[in-house]
Amino acid sequence: MAGEQGAGNGADQEAELSRARDQVMGRIADAARRAGRDPAAVTLVAVSKTVPADRLRHALAAGLTLLGENRVQEAESKVDLLPGARWHLVGPLQSNKARRAVAIFEMIQSVDSLDLARRLDRLAPAVRPGRPLPVLLQVNVDRDAAKAGFAPGDVEPTLAELLGLPGLRIAGLMTIGRLVEEAEAARPAFRALRELSADLRRRWPGLGPELSMGMTDDFEVAVEEGATIVRVGRALFGARPPATAG
Repeated sequence: MAGEQGAGNGADQEAELSRARDQVMGRIADAARRAGRDPAAVTLVAVSKTVPADRLRHALAAGLTLLGENRVQEAESKVDLLPGARWHLVGPLQSNKARRAVAIFEMIQSVDSLDLARRLDRLAPAVRPGRPLPVLLQVNVDRDAAKAGFAPGDVEPTLAELLGLPGLRIAGLMTIGRLVEEAEAARPAFRALRELSADLRRRWPGLGPELSMGMTDDFEVAVEEGATIVRVGRALFGARPPATAG
């Protein structure tokens, strides 16, 4: 497992991050093979929230070039310092930060409402002309009141409009699972998202096939259930520093 953030000199950090990447990729490959899938069909997003830019430079050198941030402001502070990195937004997006998000991220994984999709669609042609913005629809599979996202039954009624938004490409679905003590307990949610995607795509072939699900504690189960994107932070970068008040 990766050590605490920032441990060791540059060469040590690069070697540590390379080992962590290889371990995670190996676990992804094993899970894919158990499910009869091609490991190459699974994309690893290295969730870099709270990880400083200096450490992320070593991560890039170690092959972790696709980074996931939870907050637009934090991503903005890193983008210019890390040429060659690619960025996904994996956390909630406030509408007043939507323009900045369209400019920074190659994919927004957390589109949780039709209103947000409409706003992104209005902004994308001006910010990135000729390049529809890939997005994922965040689905609250567990119907957890503490989480954002479309209710499973509310996705299809919006798809006619969503798929007609010219500034966006609806690349697939995403979910944030409940915190569970055992990875296996996350399987029903991941299976439900996969089944929802398959059902919707039979009637709406314009919906993309991406399934972003699974994090450090349960990504192998997610891969077994069809994840095409996993969002892994702690298994790569080590424990996050404790949150501070204020």
